[in-house]
Amino acid sequence: MKKNKTKEKITLHPIMTILIIIGIIMVISTILYLLGVQATIRKVSPTSFEYTNTVTEVSPLLSINGLKYIFTSTVSNFVSFAPLSSLIIILIGIGIMEKSGFLKTAFTLLTKNAKKNTVTFVLVLISILLGMIGDLAYIIMIPISAILFSYGKRNPAIGIIASFAALTCGSGINFILTSVDSSLLSLTQLAANMIDTGYIIKTTSFIFIMIIAVLLISFFITQITEKHLVYKLDKYEIPETEIEEELSIGKKEKKGLALATLAGSAYILIFLYNIIPGLPLSGKLLDDSQLFYIDKLFSYNSFFSTGFVFIVTMFFIILGFFYGIGAKTIKNNRDLCEDLGHSLDGIGKILVLIFFVSILINVFKYTEIGTIIVVWLSNIINKISFTGIPLIILLFVISIIATIFVPSSITKWSILSGTVVPVFMRAGLSPEFAQVIFRFGESVSMGLTPLLSSFVIYLAFLEKYNQNKKSIHLFKALKYQIPYALVSCVLFLTLLIVWYIVGLPIGVGVYPNL
Repeated sequence: MKKNKTKEKITLHPIMTILIIIGIIMVISTILYLLGVQATIRKVSPTSFEYTNTVTEVSPLLSINGLKYIFTSTVSNFVSFAPLSSLIIILIGIGIMEKSGFLKTAFTLLTKNAKKNTVTFVLVLISILLGMIGDLAYIIMIPISAILFSYGKRNPAIGIIASFAALTCGSGINFILTSVDSSLLSLTQLAANMIDTGYIIKTTSFIFIMIIAVLLISFFITQITEKHLVYKLDKYEIPETEIEEELSIGKKEKKGLALATLAGSAYILIFLYNIIPGLPLSGKLLDDSQLFYIDKLFSYNSFFSTGFVFIVTMFFIILGFFYGIGAKTIKNNRDLCEDLGHSLDGIGKILVLIFFVSILINVFKYTEIGTIIVVWLSNIINKISFTGIPLIILLFVISIIATIFVPSSITKWSILSGTVVPVFMRAGLSPEFAQVIFRFGESVSMGLTPLLSSFVIYLAFLEKYNQNKKSIHLFKALKYQIPYALVSCVLFLTLLIVWYIVGLPIGVGVYPNL
């Protein structure tokens, strides 16, 4: 009898995939350099409101200078790689919350009688709104989302994927002006003054369309997650250690929650008071050198910008510690110290993955390929004389493509705004509407690029909760995000076109048309 031979499908480990991509970038950068590929970046001068030109060419990696850069910058780049230090510090706080039992008790109470759709919707909405704190939102929400679904006896990967989709598809939208939006607004203002020196853009210029966008995308991400994703994931077997009777909330647990709530509330009130301007002895944590409140809060040199990771970690530690004291799960200093390191157990694989992703992002930035692509896309808008809906679609598509190569919103808009805003104003469209289109477009593809520094957090936690022998390869992680990207693309583009046709205000006193 013939034996049936089953060929096991070989999948590349994410690290091997990253190494191959790095190798391809090295070859392509060298070829483009030999071909003399370059681009002229046009930026608006803040003093003369005229263009200043800078020529940028591809930097080859397969050269003496390129190889020297790789070897001399890799260690320092890894050490300063933002997700690395932030993740380790945040995990310390999450560790004590989890080990003390605070998260289990809190999440059990929150999900006990709640519908799955409701839990997912709230998670998605919180993830989008928390995007106001930037990359730190990924580091907080992705681990906590996994724990939330795990205690809810569901596949943690569902929470990880849904949270990441919300953070990326919602990266360009929010109820309030974020620090990134403020920086983009300054660039938009500068470009608008090239056409009209008296034009003024307000911080409330985007509020109406953003509220609708947040609510709609939250609903659709929830539907995709519950109607599509849960059936596409591999079956998740709940570990035996977690198969137990439903947690009963007794006196100890209630006392722990009460103490944690009181301590956490006091901690938050102290900081809230110190970020409210105008009250007696208040506002001590604000950067008063800035104009907008969001910049006073999150400017480069502000207290929150430099210390927010530690602020959040201390908040988590306080919740876990006081819960443990009340519930008597922390009985001595040894328990406390061991709980602090709970979430760092088995973090070695995550650190290795972060190391190689930091190399990928670093070498790609060095080549300037992404910058040159964005400049070329900017030139397309300048050369093609579109108006109305075709112009809206063109900027929307260009924003999607540009984000794949340059995830940084400020970097992209610093290149695009000097061309895009004047073109829009000459076509009778408002600068504010141009910025909204740009933000909607980049939100579509933000989750589809491994060049996003926070993508590694998403990939690492998918791997952490993966029960199969095969690793979660990079392209599978990207594949999970495709349905969200497609739906957000259709939703955002439809919203923009309808808003333009109907002529609804996108913000207070601001319309799509001038």
